[in-house]
Amino acid sequence: MTLPRFYPIFDSADWLQRMLPLGIRLVQLRVKDRPAAETRAEIRRAQALSDRQGAVLVVNDHWQIAIEEGCRWLHLGQEDLDTADLPAIRRAGLRLGLSTHDDAELDRALALAPDYIALGPVWPTILKPMKWHQQGVERLTEWKARIGPIPLVAIGGLRPDRAPLAFAAGADVVSVVTDITLNPDPAARVAEWLGCTA
Repeated sequence: MTLPRFYPIFDSADWLQRMLPLGIRLVQLRVKDRPAAETRAEIRRAQALSDRQGAVLVVNDHWQIAIEEGCRWLHLGQEDLDTADLPAIRRAGLRLGLSTHDDAELDRALALAPDYIALGPVWPTILKPMKWHQQGVERLTEWKARIGPIPLVAIGGLRPDRAPLAFAAGADVVSVVTDITLNPDPAARVAEWLGCTA
């Protein structure tokens, strides 16, 4: 399976409304700490926006809402795997992406036959405190050798100038959050990303 090489992550449908028309074809909605009804509304709106723009929407974490809303892609972190109903997710036909940070997590992910595997943080990240320090591009090469044809997503500290290093090391896709959302000109930054991942 071939995925678009640029994979931004946003925390609201408002971001998707602003950024999808620029040409993004793969996007994740990561809604945290909101009431269930608000979360559902965000996911529903994000799916409609993605469908309208011909983009693939990946829902982070909220697997029950993703199933109920007819979404097609889901991303789970390792903690989410502890409580997610994997058989229900598979019965619903959801494609599945999984986060990994170390060998044990990669083994666990591979046992679930995911549709992509993410590795991070490749470079230091300011998004959230993590017990893993910088993985480095060498780890991307190691992961790609182990996962074979499964798409490998590099995340954590990515910038446009680092994208070629990630791709050369084995990443199939590069994913970013704060490089866009904290940029003084997010639209220009997305255009730069689309240019370097085309």
